Amino acid sequence: MNRNPSPPSSEVEEEEDAVGNTVYSKHWLFSILTRLIEVISPEKPEPIVSPEGIQMELDEEMEHDICKVWDMSMDEDVALFLQEFNAPDIFMGIFAKSKCPRLTEICVGILGNMACFQDICMSISKDENLGQVLLQRLCDTDSPTLLETSRLLLTCLSQPEVASIWVERIRENPSVYDCVCFIMSSSTNVELLVKVGEVVDKLFDLDEELMLNWIKSGSCPSVGPSVDDSPEELPDFKIVPCVLEAAKQVRSDNPEGLDVYMHILQLLTTVDEGIQAIVQVPDGGKETWSLLYDLVCHELCQPDDPPIIVQEQKTVLASILSVLSAMFASQTEQEYTKMRKNMPLIGSLIRILQYMEGCGKRAGDSSKESEQEETATADVNDKDFHLKILKDICCELLSNMLQELTKENTLEGLHQGHLNEQTCSCAFQNLLPLYFASVESFLEVLREADQTLADNLEKCFPSLKVHS
Repeated sequence: MNRNPSPPSSEVEEEEDAVGNTVYSKHWLFSILTRLIEVISPEKPEPIVSPEGIQMELDEEMEHDICKVWDMSMDEDVALFLQEFNAPDIFMGIFAKSKCPRLTEICVGILGNMACFQDICMSISKDENLGQVLLQRLCDTDSPTLLETSRLLLTCLSQPEVASIWVERIRENPSVYDCVCFIMSSSTNVELLVKVGEVVDKLFDLDEELMLNWIKSGSCPSVGPSVDDSPEELPDFKIVPCVLEAAKQVRSDNPEGLDVYMHILQLLTTVDEGIQAIVQVPDGGKETWSLLYDLVCHELCQPDDPPIIVQEQKTVLASILSVLSAMFASQTEQEYTKMRKNMPLIGSLIRILQYMEGCGKRAGDSSKESEQEETATADVNDKDFHLKILKDICCELLSNMLQELTKENTLEGLHQGHLNEQTCSCAFQNLLPLYFASVESFLEVLREADQTLADNLEKCFPSLKVHS
């Protein structure tokens, strides 16, 4: 007699098999974890753990299934299930034994998704062995794995409860500096460069001591990533040239990435050692100045851009001008800071101020229209705050540069169109009264170059005439 077919699973059984409130199956997830354990099990070696160290391909079915887990791990219930069944320990075994870059990338990516949840992030971060293994991934030669590792680190560094754990761990691992510098100086993968830049930016913002250590690093031979298991000696990395190289790579393809690297340079200028690191490289800082000068004069906030562009570019402009200001103040004897070469920069600074005035009027109109809308008003105030920071930095640099102008420089500026009644009026309007001495000094020089223009400006700004 034939047996009756098995009855369909009851709703109760299906609910018991579901992960949390999801429709995902515990049984299926557990089966994938079991297969991963088999991959690293010494009793049943898989091709992807080749003893010869050959980087093998991941089985197509296995890749498909584990990529599903990667997607599912963005759900907190799934992430908690993976944590409960020791997925991080399994992944550690994968990192230690697998020679398959794709498998390593996916496992790091799953950990990165799991770390988005505070309790799991705390557990991952407190695991010293896992933490060390993850930092070692920064010495990997596989770009996708480096990208996922950087994402994971940024996720952890962005959570205040665990950020200090990672800062301390990184501070105690000199190889992290070497590997990060190696990536910034040699990679052409823009997505990777941006993510690594975000990690460096976050580290410097969180911990000045670590930033100082990295500024001072590079005085001894470094050991870094190699194609095989033997370490290879790396160049004597310095942080500033590496940041500059990465900035050049991302400048055309990724505005957000450029913003990140310019902010790293700005953070370096917040300490004397950082400024010295910028201006005491073999070229005296010329490469840094040239890059930033080119960005301000030829790429950002250009004459054919609408004034509102300054809103989009305010943070990157503030970072760039802050670095230029620090360099100008410390390197007045360098050839690249001579005013005869920098009249276009003065013109660009004034144009930025002009565009900000236009944005200020638009912001004022917007504020009136949204008087009853608190959210809109708060947004306007936030924009005003960032524009004020940009204005302060811009005015400081402009005032210092105007004080250095000679009659010859001024005549050249007039001839090139960087200086005229409109641009000078804008400059005076923004610089007075805080930078009165600078404006007065420039007006004396301008009087020698163009008496009529100087007289007209005095009529527009009576406070100058009183003191003349």
